[in-house]
Amino acid sequence: MKCIYIKEGGEQCNAFAMGNSQFCYLHNPDITDEEKRINQIKGGKSNIIRVNGSLPLIRAKTSQEVAGLLEKTINEVRSGELDPRIANTIGYLAGHLIKAIEVGEVEKRINAIEEVISK
Repeated sequence: MKCIYIKEGGEQCNAFAMGNSQFCYLHNPDITDEEKRINQIKGGKSNIIRVNGSLPLIRAKTSQEVAGLLEKTINEVRSGELDPRIANTIGYLAGHLIKAIEVGEVEKRINAIEEVISK
């Protein structure tokens, strides 16, 4: 259901109404301006996800090990053990790690070729 608030120009608010109200959060008369201001300042701070407990270190120095990490992460998301937002971060960082591994391998090959050429 859409918010029933009518804006100054006569247009209806396009936001979704809160579950227990006919208004969206911004136009809800039951929420004080002070509460709205405090929540605006907090922003997404209350939305932060933390991993509880200590996680084991993961070895990911080869592309196969990174693939194993991604496989494990996918399975944990599918089983509900891991929040998709954390998995998204792992996937993003794994992409950078793969690039770093690839660059390292190319550097090794170039060094080997330069050694052969310089002899």
